[in-house]
Amino acid sequence: MRYTLSFPFHVRLARERLELLIRRGATIDLTEKRPRSLQQNAYLHVCLSWFGLQIGESTDEVKRRYYKLHCSPDIFVREKDDPVLHVPVKYLRSSADLSSEEMAITIERFRNFASQEAGIYIPSADEHAFIMQMQVEISRNQSYI
Repeated sequence: MRYTLSFPFHVRLARERLELLIRRGATIDLTEKRPRSLQQNAYLHVCLSWFGLQIGESTDEVKRRYYKLHCSPDIFVREKDDPVLHVPVKYLRSSADLSSEEMAITIERFRNFASQEAGIYIPSADEHAFIMQMQVEISRNQSYI
């Protein structure tokens, strides 16, 4: 569960939940969620879609194979025990769980990969005219990505 601790009602709910988990002797993971900007998410989506358009792959496949597995496995690849087989299994962390700083790192790695290994230029976030043109091309070719 997520709580926004600047809201008194959420503080009360969080304390009640924590007390319950303490009584149960549970093992918990307490992490701070830092919001990412919508601009950062939109920029990432344009980058992934543009790359996919250039190589003829879906945006989802580009995100999984190149952005997560190839460029940033240290950030995205995680391991947990399978509850049935009782063996460790690998899974991909969601990009929604990244902090702004982690997101910036992974985007920069992807841009470098695209340029150096695939020969595809992906502009920086402040190259607005180029990004606008990318968005036009992506929307014109949406059925292919």
